Amino acid sequence: MGAFVFLPLVLPLTAWPVARLAEHHLHPRMATWLLTGASAVLAVCSTLSLALLLVVGTAQLPGNPLPDGWSDPGVRQAVPYDEVAGRVAIPTLILVLASCARAAWRHRRVRRRAGRALEGLPATPVVVLPDANPYAYALPGRKGRAGVLAKVRARARGKARARVGGKDQSGVGGKGRAAGGARDRVVVTTAMLAALTGPERRALFAHERAHLAARHHRFLLAVQLAAPANPFLRPLRTAVTYTTERWADEEAATSVGSRRIVARAVGKAALISRGAPSVTLAGFALVGPVPRRVAALLGPAPAARSWPSLFTGAGLAAWGAAAGTAASALSSANSAVTLFVILKAATPL
Repeated sequence: MGAFVFLPLVLPLTAWPVARLAEHHLHPRMATWLLTGASAVLAVCSTLSLALLLVVGTAQLPGNPLPDGWSDPGVRQAVPYDEVAGRVAIPTLILVLASCARAAWRHRRVRRRAGRALEGLPATPVVVLPDANPYAYALPGRKGRAGVLAKVRARARGKARARVGGKDQSGVGGKGRAAGGARDRVVVTTAMLAALTGPERRALFAHERAHLAARHHRFLLAVQLAAPANPFLRPLRTAVTYTTERWADEEAATSVGSRRIVARAVGKAALISRGAPSVTLAGFALVGPVPRRVAALLGPAPAARSWPSLFTGAGLAAWGAAAGTAASALSSANSAVTLFVILKAATPL
């Protein structure tokens, strides 16, 4: 195992240059998938390395519940500076797990608050809130229990209609209330709509629908969970926030048929908007990347190549991220297998 166990902890240092290259040279869709995948794999490998260091480094500490054979010198030689590494790994791993749990809890809390704010409103795809603060965001529906119940109820109503000659006798209204909040919705305020022209409103709705169709909230959640695992992965979280917005911009431009209209809508919304209520929701006018988004929309559409050549900026980013992710995964797997074999040999029957 040796020093390779430390490799997944430092490989995320490459996140900053990879993120910069991917943002500027890759199609937003490819950049989002690449950076999210790399972020998730690097985070898992980094956490696994901390766990391995904790096992080896704490085996010889007094009072630990591990088997006595795990503190043999042969086991401790598997990791350089095992005692120091183990003592540092204990609080670090606790902090990582607590930070990831906090990020997941925060995401769930925001989603539930946003859902409760829309309770009692018609279950329409677009919800217009009477609010003087201009903002718009995409609220993905719950695809779990509520969605299953909605399908069951829909089948029951269909069977009831068939039995009584096509009339709905199920006693459940047909206005979409059976969905129980399970459908995707675009939330926009009256102040935002009042500030935009008709074509700009169409661009806004196309942008938010693109977020929902591509399930961008899952990418955002993945990088928000990965960033606490290793601080070197924070540039990837910022980059994915930008690339998801760019991805939705390009989809909106294709839907509306004019890149200039989308750029004007994004810029105008940014001047008056406070953005989405939380970073866990995909908003129309996030303040940070708006100037770059407008500049990209005023330029030519990015080429949607499947996998760029290595001898380009895009290729350097893609192949660099893939190589770093593969090296981290292989190093973690090698360390885990090696440690398993060593501990198995040192564990008495």
